Parts: sequence; structure tokens; C-alpha cells
Amino acid sequence: MEYDSMLNELYKKMPEKTLAKERFELPLVNSMLQGSKTIVHNFDKILKAIRRDENSILKYLTKELATAATISEGKLMLKGKFSSEQLQRIIADYTNRYVLCKECKRPDTKVIENKGVKMLKCEACGALAPIA
Repeated sequence: MEYDSMLNELYKKMPEKTLAKERFELPLVNSMLQGSKTIVHNFDKILKAIRRDENSILKYLTKELATAATISEGKLMLKGKFSSEQLQRIIADYTNRYVLCKECKRPDTKVIENKGVKMLKCEACGALAPIA
């Protein structure tokens, strides 16, 4: 086989997700201060975009912000005053660490456990990367 036909054969065997050129965009945080609490109104949209369990991101946020948090009716309520930019930065950091593939930078990943080690498995390119 010559190179072009081998390349075409390979493209036929690749998953459709790999060939799509869509760009992942994290929704902007829509937050508001209410007394000594910060409420993120579009937290359900953020969860839907990153396709992760609310408990994992809630644990990450409470650790990074050193505060208590609850989720009610799709809204995140944080104890303390935090800016939208600060929350956006922390959620983007979470996304880069635990959602985006290290190889192809796509959000089509899931967390699996392999011999006691949590791994990020990409459904688009098949890459495996350990999670810290």
C-alpha cells in the first residue's frame, strides 16, 4: 500500500469525535454577592459543559477557596465573598487538570481507575494520563 491509501484507511478507522473540529468553551461564571455569600447562578451549565460529578468539583472548589459550599437547584452557594474572575480561574484550572485530554486538549474524557491509580481516559484519541 502506498502512503495516501494507508492514511485514508487509518482515517476511516478513527472515531468521529477525533475528526470533529469543535472548540470547547467553558461557560463564563455568572455570580453575585448576597451578604457574605457568593452565589453562582449557572453552575448547572458549567457542570453540563465539563461532564463531571458535582461532588468532585465541589470538593475541589471548597479546598481551593478554603470555604464551605452547597449546591441547590443548579446554583452553587459559597460562604464568603469571591469575584467571578477568581471563580472562573479556579474552575478553568479544574478543567485543565481533570477534564481536558493532555494529548488532544478535548473534553471528551472520563476518569477511570487502573490498579489503584486514577487515570484520565480520552474517548476521542484514546490517550491515558494519570491524575494527580
